[in-house]
Amino acid sequence: MQVNTEEKKLIEGIVSKDEISFKIFVEKYQTFVLNVCFKFVQDFDDAQDLAQEVFIKVYDSASSFRGEAKISTWLYRISANKSLNYIRSKRKFSFLDRLNSLLNEDGEIQSKATFNATDESTEDLKSNYIYQAIAELSDKQRVAFTLNKLENLSYKEISDVMQLSLSSIESLIHRAKLNLQKSLYVKFKKLN
Repeated sequence: MQVNTEEKKLIEGIVSKDEISFKIFVEKYQTFVLNVCFKFVQDFDDAQDLAQEVFIKVYDSASSFRGEAKISTWLYRISANKSLNYIRSKRKFSFLDRLNSLLNEDGEIQSKATFNATDESTEDLKSNYIYQAIAELSDKQRVAFTLNKLENLSYKEISDVMQLSLSSIESLIHRAKLNLQKSLYVKFKKLN
């Protein structure tokens, strides 16, 4: 079992709906969970909302934690899933918003607005391009890449979080890098 005695007692307390155990657990892991959510959604308010959802899920499903992995691995998995579900639902609404913004009041397509590069510094643009390119990756590639490059998890830890084989993680990260290179080449070429 990878869970230490203190963590095991916290989980047992949460399973028995002990509010003090839950409060201690939240205080211990809230920054961790908030950071994971923020890495995915890139918005502090959304990350705070998602972190609350993660802890609600922990409270409701603590009995399903078997202790075969670290608590941090379990929390990563819950946080990543909550964040990805949020991103998926937001994408649906974002597409409709973009479509509506292209249409004028008569339902005709408006001329496309031009992007003014002087509104942002080149470094801000580069940073935005990188996050856009990461957001365009498939869900599994984005999760694996984010956990490896932004959270500095090893391939083995990512394998535990995503519940995939080590070779699958290696392949996902390799494909993510290739896709990012292609996407960023096109995006950065626009800057020159």
